[in-house]
Amino acid sequence: MSFSSVGSTMLAGDVKFPRAAKAQLCRSRVSGLKVAAAVSAPSAPVDSRKPAATGGVKHAMTLTEKILAKHSDNTRLQPGANIWTNVDKLLTHDVCGPGTFGIFEKEFGAGAQVWDPEKVIIIPDHYIFTSDPRANRNVDILRDMVAKYGIKYFYDITDRSDFRANPDYKGVCHIAMAQEGHCLPGEVMFGTDSHTCNAGAFGQFASGIGNTDAGFILGTGKLLIKVPPSIRFILDGEMPPYLLAKDLILQIIGEITVAGGTYKAMEFSGDAIAAMSMEERMTICNMVVEAGAKNGICPPDAITFDYVQQRTDAPFEAVHADAGASYVEEYRFDVSKIEPLVAAPHSPDNRRKAAECSNVKIDRVYIGSCTGGKTEDFIAAAKLMHKAGGQVKVPTYLVPATQKVWMDVYGMPVPGCDGKTASQIFQEAGCDTPASPSCAACLGGPKDTYARMNKPEVCVSTTNRNFPGRMGHKDGQVYLASPYTAAASALTGRVADPRDFL
Repeated sequence: MSFSSVGSTMLAGDVKFPRAAKAQLCRSRVSGLKVAAAVSAPSAPVDSRKPAATGGVKHAMTLTEKILAKHSDNTRLQPGANIWTNVDKLLTHDVCGPGTFGIFEKEFGAGAQVWDPEKVIIIPDHYIFTSDPRANRNVDILRDMVAKYGIKYFYDITDRSDFRANPDYKGVCHIAMAQEGHCLPGEVMFGTDSHTCNAGAFGQFASGIGNTDAGFILGTGKLLIKVPPSIRFILDGEMPPYLLAKDLILQIIGEITVAGGTYKAMEFSGDAIAAMSMEERMTICNMVVEAGAKNGICPPDAITFDYVQQRTDAPFEAVHADAGASYVEEYRFDVSKIEPLVAAPHSPDNRRKAAECSNVKIDRVYIGSCTGGKTEDFIAAAKLMHKAGGQVKVPTYLVPATQKVWMDVYGMPVPGCDGKTASQIFQEAGCDTPASPSCAACLGGPKDTYARMNKPEVCVSTTNRNFPGRMGHKDGQVYLASPYTAAASALTGRVADPRDFL
């Protein structure tokens, strides 16, 4: 890995994508740097396109700067500028939603209306499958607010005894947002959850905010923010078969520390990013907040557009960084040289090679969350367990992020595994039965939360944080890892290197 502090180049251009627009991926070598970018093939002639809102490239801007410029009616922006940005989507959930509406009603008055009921998305997901009366009351309050203000997108749950009896219920908000077509390239999204940055995988500006800011957006559809400077991460090379995106983001956070991205945009590009699925890009962007970043973002391309257009016919306008855009820092990684990693207790930047922690005995494994509970995460874990054979040596808890993921775990054959589904492989290996979709033990929760650490145990987890008490008991120890490493560790009862099985 090499580091330089120079402004570098990317392919410029803004492309509007109506419903049927298609794109192709290309690679270009500019000023000696290998970069990945999207080139459109719009149905209309190029000359008929409307000029981009930023006009000609008079001042080169990064991807984040260009999105914010378009949403604040500016032709140019520089880091540090204070702007009023228009907001395309506001996300909230059961933990912060009641407080957000409380602030909105207090500050805007009893007769005020939400700025746009179709741009507010409410997804209960944190403290759902619990008997805690306060947690349950939060969902009741959301239901009342939705009825009062006519909110269109509310993914409700009324029967907690069987999540499948609730067709509207989805599960973890960040994955549900993507699956339900709410994540669109070029948009601005804020959410009352720090991992809202997950949506940056779609080439949009997405950032977590507090209840006060969210209450203001409810009333105005705008927010005052400072334009963040951008750091560029170029990930080149071919991913080895034993690596996943979780290893890459742990490598990056370990490199720059949990403070290295403080109020910066972390922009990702390179061959490895271009080759990734949308779920793997989500894993990368999801954890930028663990480095303190304002947002994470990947250039939208054909993979992005295909994913989006399979889920919504809403029009969107993709944005790309200008050639010559200035980055405060630039990092380059050859992913083929990265080894399976963990983040040891008690910080996401406490980077260790998994092989170096083989003496660490563990008490449990947890596979789930917005970071590590997607379909591809479970497919990866199941593939390793099938290839390895044998039984898990510690309790292994499985929490699909959403109903869709849960159905995939039970219904999708795992490639190369004799037609077996992930659920069949997990059952044969002795794992716990896949649980109801939710955030579950990722952030602890009430004492009766599924798989919560109620005693001081050592856990290998595909989640995103390992601070003391994060998954329950304050003396618990959490090793953050990829699904491959989590599965390997479950089979050995120690922190394990997945290369021993793959």
